[in-house]
Amino acid sequence: MKVEIDSSWNKILKSEFEKEYFLKLIEFVKTEYKTGTIYPPGPLIFNAFNLTPFDKVKVVILGQDPYHGPNQAHGLAFSVTSKVVKPPSLKNIYKELHSDLNIEIPETGDLSRWAKQGVFLLNSVLTVRKSSPGSHSKKGWEQFTDSVIQSLSDNRENLVFLLWGNYAKAKKTIIDESKHLILEAPHPSPFSADSGFFGCRHFSKANDYLDENNISTINW
Repeated sequence: MKVEIDSSWNKILKSEFEKEYFLKLIEFVKTEYKTGTIYPPGPLIFNAFNLTPFDKVKVVILGQDPYHGPNQAHGLAFSVTSKVVKPPSLKNIYKELHSDLNIEIPETGDLSRWAKQGVFLLNSVLTVRKSSPGSHSKKGWEQFTDSVIQSLSDNRENLVFLLWGNYAKAKKTIIDESKHLILEAPHPSPFSADSGFFGCRHFSKANDYLDENNISTINW
């Protein structure tokens, strides 16, 4: 399992990679890839980091763990490869995007285009066993991604954090609200989207904030 991460992130996270918990995590993940079917494919574990370098991040969208079906996960929260049908949560994200900015709903569920513009699509847990959601939680990934969020909060300014659902909202405590914009809403899942995700207008609000701070906006 060969894993590479963008040099800008490697510099920021170097000390994290050397910690005991992370070394144990990597051993666990390597064993899992050798003995079972794990998503995303090994080279895509850090896809979000590679498509959105540290100094290019403008908006952070937090997810929980990767999709656990074939050909879905490719290292970006809420995103799927172009080979598969869009999952329900992503369909609702696109619905809100259409309602908010009148953007035509894309054919594909691949959000790489967002990532390349500075939308950091970070899952709290970066790997998962096939057909077993949450199977790699509490193995160390959460500690790692919390440190990623902390690094962004401490070392960058005027970022937009989109926290959808209670799991993502819990990360609010490690973000400096005096330097960044935090927007919260229910999760876009069909179980909760009607309770406030629809109508949150986070896409236009994010762009308004970026524009006010002389940062180029996202072409959602």
